[in-house]
Amino acid sequence: MTDLATLLEVGGPVAVLGGGAAYARARHPGVYWSAVGLPVSTARLLGSYGSVMEACGLTVAPSRLRVLAVKATTRREVRPVPPRRGIIRPTTTGLRVRLRLAPGQEPADVAASAERLRHAWGVHAVYVTTVKPGVVELRLVGFDVLRRVRMPRKLRPDLLRVPVALREDATPFLRDYRAVPHQLTLGATLSGKSMYLRHLVAGLARQPVALVGVDCKRGVELAPFAPRLSALATDAEQAAELLPVLIKEMEDRYDLIKSRQGIAPNTPDEEITSDIWGLPEHERPVPVVLFVDEVAELFLVATKKDEERRDEMVTQLIRLAQLGRAAGIYLEVCGQRFGAELGKGATMLRAQLTGRVCHRVNDEASAKMALGDIAPEAVSAACAIAPERPGLAVAGDTSGGWSRIRTPYLSLGDAAEICRESAHLVRDLPALKPFRPDVPVRPPAETLSPVVRPRPVTD
Repeated sequence: MTDLATLLEVGGPVAVLGGGAAYARARHPGVYWSAVGLPVSTARLLGSYGSVMEACGLTVAPSRLRVLAVKATTRREVRPVPPRRGIIRPTTTGLRVRLRLAPGQEPADVAASAERLRHAWGVHAVYVTTVKPGVVELRLVGFDVLRRVRMPRKLRPDLLRVPVALREDATPFLRDYRAVPHQLTLGATLSGKSMYLRHLVAGLARQPVALVGVDCKRGVELAPFAPRLSALATDAEQAAELLPVLIKEMEDRYDLIKSRQGIAPNTPDEEITSDIWGLPEHERPVPVVLFVDEVAELFLVATKKDEERRDEMVTQLIRLAQLGRAAGIYLEVCGQRFGAELGKGATMLRAQLTGRVCHRVNDEASAKMALGDIAPEAVSAACAIAPERPGLAVAGDTSGGWSRIRTPYLSLGDAAEICRESAHLVRDLPALKPFRPDVPVRPPAETLSPVVRPRPVTD
């Protein structure tokens, strides 16, 4: 009886600790990783590093000097040598450790064993990046960081550089317009495409840039951001009037570059390799970011007259995509589908959009439209996105690299409030004044009168 009481006294706290650990792992994986996962995985890595490297085929024969030294000092067996390991650096989401590759090894050898390393050390995923020739970094992620997205706190947004999502390796995904001027973002209804657009607008709203919107869904997506927009077109007719103005603005900026840098006035725009960033800061035109939501609406036609207007708008979008970067004009094109079936010029426009982000789509053909021409292996990853994870997407570029990303939740009201607070940053572009959206005046907050309650009746 005494032994049973002692067992209950000891087992009670153990059960509580076990239950607490299980709850933390399910509801607060970051806390569980810091308290339990980090020390356990570190111990596994330190205790089994040599044997795991040998099992993965990442060891090489020792040098002759090492063989002679071992035989002269000890009688133990000379074993293959694993890559030299650096200091283990813990993070809030995993571990980082650098490896110096042995002669004859390459980063692809380590990347091919990433799945084996994940199981051997009990982590969620292992990613391999090249630091410099002969040195790679293993990024061990302790839990699924895309299940509940938490952006890193120490982020430094720069001009035209906005953190909008989190990669699956726990690093932020930055939308850098200086590096990737134009981008195509696809996604079906309720896939999280609008959330991605909100983060872009909210991030750029705090920067000294001009924001221009084309939203042919009567402005339901971009109208809430009207206080921060320099121009907004809510149907195809207004878009047909706005795009030529942007073309004229681009041509004026090229004339400015020519006059400032001594380029002959008759030089074609296509042959000008410089851009506005080479101009003095006081002469530099303000950058312009053009958001085109539901781009398919610009391609759809019903009459012959609409077809002529469509061809003009598509040609103007292609010109902006080809020549706008040097003039500081950047495109963010969004839609549900985008391909050759939209009509003349669609494929040519898509080829100019360097960045690609594909959310959940309704069929494989849509994923191929976004990623098939730059990263064919990413198409299957885009098709595997579940409806239960809105905001999850596959991001790629023309370099062939791709990764899974997910945007954190941002309500429409919060994004609109950011735009209202940043309304003083709206750039003054005279050519865009006719297209400046009307900003409704916010009604004053109603003052609620106190509730008058009857006094209780007492006997």
